[in-house]
Amino acid sequence: MEPPEFVPDVDHVHIDERRWNDIYVLGDIHGCLREFDQMLDQLDVTDDDLVAVVGDLVRKGPDSAGVVDRVRELENVVTVRGNNEEKLLTGDKARTDAGLREDHIEWIAAQPAALSFGDALVVHGGVDPRKPLADHTVEELQNLRSLASGYERPFWWDVYDGPRTVFFGHTPLAAPVLHDHVVGLDTGCVYGNQLTAYDYRSDTLHVVDSEQTHEERAASKFVEPKSTTEQ
Repeated sequence: MEPPEFVPDVDHVHIDERRWNDIYVLGDIHGCLREFDQMLDQLDVTDDDLVAVVGDLVRKGPDSAGVVDRVRELENVVTVRGNNEEKLLTGDKARTDAGLREDHIEWIAAQPAALSFGDALVVHGGVDPRKPLADHTVEELQNLRSLASGYERPFWWDVYDGPRTVFFGHTPLAAPVLHDHVVGLDTGCVYGNQLTAYDYRSDTLHVVDSEQTHEERAASKFVEPKSTTEQ
């Protein structure tokens, strides 16, 4: 599949998937360095494997700076810029709260809003199935959730039908979203639930249980994915 096209304001990186043995896509980390390291160990990631994160490396959890440093030091780990990264770029208080230095902020600002490889597209929030991908803004790619408002259904992934397989985070899920053309991976590690990774080659999931709840979130605030038969 040809790389996707975006408007010039959307920074996008296309990756040749043939360079990598295994490819893993990880959900929102939110400063949970311990669980992130545990996931890398569980996956037994080598220098020949690629790890792509759906954004929101930072904020809410205990060690945003540590997570950013870990990603920066690993050449085979890439990420998109999530909405919480965007908040750091526009608010000095948020930077202080996250314990980040100026070099962290400069690195975050240089990360793309979208990654692609093979038939896959990695964004933080989602894509709007009602319009061409090329018409999307950074704000939409980072924040899209409901096609109505707030947390009201339909969510974009309930009606999206391809052709690309979109990997996303942003919305805390009671369980991963696994449909023909969508994979949702934010399973609320920072809220005491799990960090989830998807193996692109084998179509399997890996999870690491959170060791601690760093921010409270009621169970009712986790979105329950629809089953395939409900689509």
